[in-house]
Amino acid sequence: MRLVIWVLWPAFIAAGIAEAIFFTLIDPAQLYLLGQRVEWSAMATYSTGFLLFWLVCIGSSLMTYSMMPDVAKDALRKAASERVDLARRQRRQENAGGGRG
Repeated sequence: MRLVIWVLWPAFIAAGIAEAIFFTLIDPAQLYLLGQRVEWSAMATYSTGFLLFWLVCIGSSLMTYSMMPDVAKDALRKAASERVDLARRQRRQENAGGGRG
């Protein structure tokens, strides 16, 4: 699960930045695709643009992870397993306490 988060979260942030820059410079009403004007609403254009940017960024993150040396991957896994997840520990304590609330 952590691998998924390591790939998707940076891709999400990068896609948000890319979309903000792209649509700051280009008006969705003036977009053309294969010589045809895009006749979508602005919200649909923004949403589709974000998803496309996110897919490109996911590909980039996956390539980066796959090209990392195994030593670096092992160090990441070790650091992630040693990190205490405070939210989960807190939930366990609440359940053990008899459902305080």
